Amino acid sequence: MKKILILGIGNYLMGDEGVGVHFAQMLEKEPLPPGVDVIDGGTGGFHLTNYFEAYPIVFLVDATLDGKMPGTIRLLEPHFSKDYPKAMSTHDIGMKDLIEALILMGSMPKIYLFAVSIETLQQQQVTLSPQIAAVLPVLKKQVFELIGKLQ
Repeated sequence: MKKILILGIGNYLMGDEGVGVHFAQMLEKEPLPPGVDVIDGGTGGFHLTNYFEAYPIVFLVDATLDGKMPGTIRLLEPHFSKDYPKAMSTHDIGMKDLIEALILMGSMPKIYLFAVSIETLQQQQVTLSPQIAAVLPVLKKQVFELIGKLQ
């Protein structure tokens, strides 16, 4: 059985931009398959390095400002920082720097990025819009289906 980390990232204080954090907090209250852990990674950055090094497979869940219909979920398999959506979110630079550092250290796990399209950043808002909140069950289904295929 492969160890898998589900890492929700985002800024909880910026509305839909925090979708990854909301998703992680939702999963923390539910039973997970054996070998699967979930972490609320907040706004990312180098403090997450140990998690990337400890797991051979990491599912990243993050918001993206990609111009697609809000609530669109895309599964990406990025290999380099340039493979990430151009406008990930407010923590874009820190996550791309982390990915580059992991590549240089030879510690890069297999990453599956579940990118959730959002319309805008909402300052000082800790709730998700109804449109983004409604996709959490769909996102959960997609994440668990991929876990089933990989284990």
